[in-house]
Amino acid sequence: MQKSNITRSNSFYAIGLSYKKADADIRGRFSLDDTGKKTLLNQAKEEGVESLVVTSTCNRTEIYGFAQHPFQLIKLLCNNTKGTVEEFQEVAFVYKSKKAVSHMFRVGSGLDSQILGDFEIISQLKASTKLSRKFQLLNPFLDRLINAVIQASKRIKNETEISSGATSVSFASVQYIFNSVENVSDKNILLFGTGKIGRNTCENLVKHTKNEHITLINRTKDKAEKIAGKFNLIVKDYANLQEEISKSNILVVATGAQRPTIDKHIIQTKKPLLILDLSIPKNVNENVEELDNVTLVHLDDLSRITDKTLERRKKDIPLAEEIIEEVNNEFNSWLETRKFAPTIKALKNKLTHFASAELDTQRKKLSNFNEAQAELISNNIIQKITNHFAHHLKDDNVSTNDSLELIKQVFQLESKSKNV
Repeated sequence: MQKSNITRSNSFYAIGLSYKKADADIRGRFSLDDTGKKTLLNQAKEEGVESLVVTSTCNRTEIYGFAQHPFQLIKLLCNNTKGTVEEFQEVAFVYKSKKAVSHMFRVGSGLDSQILGDFEIISQLKASTKLSRKFQLLNPFLDRLINAVIQASKRIKNETEISSGATSVSFASVQYIFNSVENVSDKNILLFGTGKIGRNTCENLVKHTKNEHITLINRTKDKAEKIAGKFNLIVKDYANLQEEISKSNILVVATGAQRPTIDKHIIQTKKPLLILDLSIPKNVNENVEELDNVTLVHLDDLSRITDKTLERRKKDIPLAEEIIEEVNNEFNSWLETRKFAPTIKALKNKLTHFASAELDTQRKKLSNFNEAQAELISNNIIQKITNHFAHHLKDDNVSTNDSLELIKQVFQLESKSKNV
């Protein structure tokens, strides 16, 4: 396969930061809620960005998009978060073209997750893609790439053991509770926040602890009631938060707010209280650790938990990488086809022009000129010639770039179409 330029004027970039170099505080400064994502996309559209997808999770904030220079994307991120360019430069990454494509495959396939095999990122990537499409910021290249990433993710999930057992942060939190708290089924557990991580944590708590003392609180009560109805749990009003914390042995916070929702002043109990903060930015103020009875654990701590299941998953990494390479090669083949499509189209137009001129000449010479038959024959010949050139350009043993240039020179073609 010959090397291909993804675009002439712009290049495809993946920029962002993740748990690998950025701690929870820094990730919190660069996190984007739904409103922030929409504002960023709108600004990108106003600035003439042709295609862009932004994801922001507890583990990473990343932008995949086209730009003349990556700073255009970095500036978009910093303008719409609390993070600065200086902070970004200290912990972030910038990948270009094929490295950017490779990175997206690894992220979407769970190989770059904080907990190996955590596939929650793929649903978040799908949601981000849907939002970009709504803003008309999804060109054919990025649309096709994301579909390829989704395909690879699905195959890895079905054909390997990478996702065997539960792998998410929400499961890791339950595992931590099991390892740290005796008689879990008898403890009072309060779950504050019922977003996606909150819902998943709730499901894991019910499934694995067999606990009948789980209470849900959410700012929007009806959302908590929908989840509670599914698992037959108790729901309390947000106004009762302080009272419910006093009754609890374990508090799981997954509120997804941009600032702390829990601090030491709201905790009035003197009995031991384990607090798990599953939010980015952190939703539990670190001042709770000033209380002798409180133990605070953040999701970064949970992600360091390893077990035999995780070790077993690591053995399937080579197989997962083979699947990624296979799907990526298919994507590259499509990209090569798009690369020469404008030239083939220009060639077809040129041949059609030749045929039209010749038909006009023959029409004037012949009194019994058969219009329909002449059109049919000329169209068939044009199609056979263009197909022949297309098959030649698809051949891995030829230089696509050299062949394209030769075709353009011989037929004096000027292809103004832009590669993506």
